[in-house]
Amino acid sequence: MRVAILTPDPADPAHAGRWSEVRDRMVGPLAAEGIAVESFSWIGDPLALKGFDLVLPLTTWGYHRAYDQWRAMCDAWEFEGVRIQNPASVLRWNADKRYLARLYDAEAPVIPTMYVDRFEPQHLHEAAVRFGVDRLIVKPQVSASAYQTLLVNTGDVVEGAPQGPAMIQPYMDAVEGDGELSLIFFGGEFSHAIRKVARAGDFRVQPEYGGHISAYEPDADVLGAARRVLKEVEEPLLYARVDLVRDPWGNPQLMELELIEPDLYLGFDPERGAGFARAVRRAAETFAAAASA
Repeated sequence: MRVAILTPDPADPAHAGRWSEVRDRMVGPLAAEGIAVESFSWIGDPLALKGFDLVLPLTTWGYHRAYDQWRAMCDAWEFEGVRIQNPASVLRWNADKRYLARLYDAEAPVIPTMYVDRFEPQHLHEAAVRFGVDRLIVKPQVSASAYQTLLVNTGDVVEGAPQGPAMIQPYMDAVEGDGELSLIFFGGEFSHAIRKVARAGDFRVQPEYGGHISAYEPDADVLGAARRVLKEVEEPLLYARVDLVRDPWGNPQLMELELIEPDLYLGFDPERGAGFARAVRRAAETFAAAASA
């Protein structure tokens, strides 16, 4: 069985990041399952991917800086019948964070969000009044890894704000205490979870910004919230990472539903990725069975 893991554009700044470490944590469990893994840039020829039993877009870091090309590639993978998981349809809609509005409207537990076509300073006041808070998060609607993400107070002079479509959310103080709670699912089944806490004086929980990561056994309400969010996804998912945070009243709320290129933190998985590898094999076998039917 041959599987391709899609990697960053060599010309994108993400190519110099730690994506290769994340990829390597997947290669070991897949090899133990008898699956040969090859790396392939996501901007490469879609036709070259048709020979793989399965294609995983799990290290397509930097796609948010080439959003139009990303959408075009999703269309091409779909048109050419590339056996990609998660499906191209998911990769398309999950790239634009306005999907949070759909989940919110479906009454899933989602942080309330204001969307604007272009950020202007007066939007801070409008959001502060709407949410009843003084501290706000501003970020692009197409973003990843805290790209152009700002923590601001109402009345601040904002520098470095997103230039295009943006979103504004109330800041959740819990990221500095209880932390961001990430639950990872394979084939719809819960696998493991981690806690990410921002370092002192920062609000970003990613390791590259000094965030601290530890294993986490999810409380029942957190696991229930994650499952409630996933219930709203119509397509079958090979993998999902549900990032939650507790609001001021202690309720778990969705920050992001990561379905494209999340770090799955297999080093914190008690099975060390064995469940992930089994889910990959099942997905590839499902494609093969459909092709031979």
